[in-house]
Amino acid sequence: QVQVAESGGGLVQAGESLRLSCTASGLTFDYAMGWFRQLPGKEREAVACVSYQGSVTKYADSVKGRFTISKEVYRNIMYLQLDSVKPEDTGIYYCAAKDRYGGCPASWPASDKYEYWGQGTQVTVSS
Repeated sequence: QVQVAESGGGLVQAGESLRLSCTASGLTFDYAMGWFRQLPGKEREAVACVSYQGSVTKYADSVKGRFTISKEVYRNIMYLQLDSVKPEDTGIYYCAAKDRYGGCPASWPASDKYEYWGQGTQVTVSS
């Protein structure tokens, strides 16, 4: 059974950095993986995604140039490096995985193709 788990959230000051980690396990196939977030009072939105090969990435306009997504292919470990964070980045960040094909970049920025989701990790940015 595939399991997805995030870690690395916490409290940071505006302008500082944070790194989130996500692990997807349970199958031998590589996974397309994505980061989504839910800001206070808003619907869940796509942040970034990486293809199962780890070679193709997509970013939301709001984080482009500040966040970096990467993937350790053989172990299906994904990272989101958050640099120059802003208070508006505060929210719950979710990791999602799709068995190999159809998730990223094919379905970007939609979330419906991702079958496996973590429970989320809280990121809070103080001003």
